[in-house]
Amino acid sequence: MVGERRAWADEVGVVELPGGVRVRGRRIADPSSPADFSLLLAPGPTPEWAHRRVRWPDFWVPLDRADALDAFREALRRGYAGERVEVACRGGTGRTGTALAALAILDGLPAERAVDWVRATYRPGAVETPWQRRWLRRVATSSTQQR
Repeated sequence: MVGERRAWADEVGVVELPGGVRVRGRRIADPSSPADFSLLLAPGPTPEWAHRRVRWPDFWVPLDRADALDAFREALRRGYAGERVEVACRGGTGRTGTALAALAILDGLPAERAVDWVRATYRPGAVETPWQRRWLRRVATSSTQQR
């Protein structure tokens, strides 16, 4: 059940996860309306609101899988509590798209549909590399182990 949520000032980059939580994806350096919580996947400006940085090299996967999964679960908890949650990386495509797909998997989307889903709902080029796609299958495995 999604708590009463605060509306976004604009809908650019906002996707709805399977359970109804809405999350915004964007480039970290782009001007944006405020969020309540940001997952930052690249170096860059720090927002004035609550945030968490995940160490994730460009075109790769997170350096610490457990930390990344914990950060994704925190983002989902905050989203279900009604907070405006966003995910941002340098270009707003590869890491951000992979993170959005991971959030969708953790929220119930089958892993085999995640890449197509994020490309259809967020950006056509999202999830840029084969190892990012492979990493998403591992997210699905850890998701079933958590239940």
